[in-house]
Amino acid sequence: MRSNSAFPDLKGWLLDAQPISGGMMLWILTEDERRLPVLFPFSPRFCLSGSPDRQEEAVRILERADVRFSRKTVEKTEFMSGLPRDVLEIAIANPLVFPDAVRLLVRHCDHLSFYNCDIPLPRMFFYETGLFPLAFCALDLDAEGQVQESACLDSPWDIDYRLPDLRIFTLAPEEGDGNPRYGLPSALAIGTSDGVRVLAGDDPVLLLETLNRRLRQEDPDLVLSDWGDDWIFPGLYAISRRTGIPLELSRTPGERTRSQRARTWYSYGKVHFRPGACLLSGRWHIDRTNSFILKEAGLDGLFEQARLARIPIQEMARTSTGTGITSLQLAHAVRRNILIPWRKSEPESFGTALDLLETDKGGMVFLPPPGFHESVAELDFASMYPSLMVRFNISPETVGCSCCPENRVPGTRHTICTRRPGFVPEVLAPLLAKRQAYKERLEGHTNDRDKDHPDNRRQKAIKWLLVVSFGYLGYKNARFGRIEAHECVTAYGREVLLTAKEMAEERGFRVLHGIVDSLWLQKKDLTPEACAELARVVGKETGIVLNLEGIYRWIGFFPSEKSPSLAVPNRFLGVFRSGEVKMRGLEARRSDMPSFIRRVQNRMVEIFADARDMEEYRRRIPKAREAVEEAMDALAEGRVPLAELVFRKTLSRPPAEYTRATVTAIVARELAGRGIPLEAGEPVRYILTNVRDRDPAGRARAWPVVTADVTYDRKKYREILLRAAKPLLEPQDGLSP
Repeated sequence: MRSNSAFPDLKGWLLDAQPISGGMMLWILTEDERRLPVLFPFSPRFCLSGSPDRQEEAVRILERADVRFSRKTVEKTEFMSGLPRDVLEIAIANPLVFPDAVRLLVRHCDHLSFYNCDIPLPRMFFYETGLFPLAFCALDLDAEGQVQESACLDSPWDIDYRLPDLRIFTLAPEEGDGNPRYGLPSALAIGTSDGVRVLAGDDPVLLLETLNRRLRQEDPDLVLSDWGDDWIFPGLYAISRRTGIPLELSRTPGERTRSQRARTWYSYGKVHFRPGACLLSGRWHIDRTNSFILKEAGLDGLFEQARLARIPIQEMARTSTGTGITSLQLAHAVRRNILIPWRKSEPESFGTALDLLETDKGGMVFLPPPGFHESVAELDFASMYPSLMVRFNISPETVGCSCCPENRVPGTRHTICTRRPGFVPEVLAPLLAKRQAYKERLEGHTNDRDKDHPDNRRQKAIKWLLVVSFGYLGYKNARFGRIEAHECVTAYGREVLLTAKEMAEERGFRVLHGIVDSLWLQKKDLTPEACAELARVVGKETGIVLNLEGIYRWIGFFPSEKSPSLAVPNRFLGVFRSGEVKMRGLEARRSDMPSFIRRVQNRMVEIFADARDMEEYRRRIPKAREAVEEAMDALAEGRVPLAELVFRKTLSRPPAEYTRATVTAIVARELAGRGIPLEAGEPVRYILTNVRDRDPAGRARAWPVVTADVTYDRKKYREILLRAAKPLLEPQDGLSP
């Protein structure tokens, strides 16, 4: 490329893309560590389908509204049928006008079908240009600094991509581990390249001036905060308005934060809440308390997802992995020239009650016998459901085709097309391949179990995208979802698990437990070689990779409290021969339980973890009981700090809508009475003070706004501790292999 600009052949990493008048403002971090804004001319486009008269009416509406646009008739592909369709494509000259122009036509043209019209502009820009967040790219600029040509010098599918060295700046309350709205800290801790500095909040002018000066000195690329979205940034801007001192959080002079509204939503029977977001221009702001993927996979995982999904870093940090997989699908649709409907209207096909009974069975579960067992191996199918979608070509448009009646899904009325490549498998296949490539590279490292290894974090980020791909396949509002496709996946999943069970039993294994994509197999004198051979032959037969997770020294499946003869399938504790502990469903794994209870149970697990077999396990019971008794004494004597006895629960509804005096409702009303607004999906934290108090307000108190005279309910906490300790102190004998 040749350029007449001041930055010929500009190369660097794409940090951000933001719509402005005339196109998209890109921030580039160059190889020589400059941070440069450049304008990329861009006119976002959407499509209309309908009669020519109706289309012309839409054009006249835009003209009367003085919207600058261009139009042309183009051929696109309709998703479900795969047939070509002529549509009117309208390109809006000013990206900032695009949302209003679409809303104007939607309001007045309900007789038209709209496509590609509700995609966020940065994502649309990435889809259409082939650029993506943190792409290493080359740009050819003209004399005014506008992009004339662009080229990606790496790919989102690379596994050896380079990332720039980022300057990181941290902001957090000085003290406390809860939401500071419940008890405002008196100071702000700022972390920079030369350490942490605490700014007192008693002098607002000095606070803002010092913060601005540190931002200018450091010029960070990333501001990492704790409680930044719903406390620090709103609070700083309130001080800025009061003092008249402008904040310099964004790199763009005079640019304020962009905000997103807080929202509550329901998913799989649970209510979720996400605080509003404060986004910066020219640099990123990520709130560590408001980012699922950052907690799960760190910055490496976040960057991996953003590159793959083509979602800007700040948004990817706060959005769900479901949005990530949807964005991958939308990007693929744009590349394939497939129309993306504004409102999907694909109904579920008609079926009888018997059809529903036969097909909608979900995943298969083999309940384990309660008790502790030795010589047990765990084998897991690698990304089973996404792998099934790819192997059997399961996609909304391939299910129920009339051209392949012989290709029937086992146990269902559904057929799957063998002639037309499925859209969803095309999206998932490269994800599966990239995750497998990361995992294979990890096998060659001595620290392959190090959770902080970049490859491990990246494969984990991809894992989450794959996990939600199955749920979105059956989600009624998903762009490329259809319940029949969802049913096909679970049907093949049951078939694969049954095949694996039968093959294991033929080779002398006893199937102790199985759930959806995992099997726990028992056999006397179990060896890794025997397990690996079984995994190989099952993988070859089913077409789905089966991995040996490990062989347990011992594993215990705990009984249901309501039905002691039955075990809870997702509640167990085991120790692999490597010494690694794996537990599910225990108090030590529950974030809603007090840290004191978790700590005591973890101490018990540490005591038992070194036991080579169940005989040695039982010899360690007295030592574990001593740890419990010490904790019981500390509770009885009031020596446990209140901060270690805090429960955390999520509101299922707004505080005013609770009709019963549950502990959660009591605490929510207390906080509301203190002027702290709460929404459904937000967490509340509390101490149990006297659960038998006739006055509901005396049963629990909100944390950390408790007063000095508050004491905890010693009897209730002892009951909770004993309930957590009992299954470990009274192990049931399992059946021998």
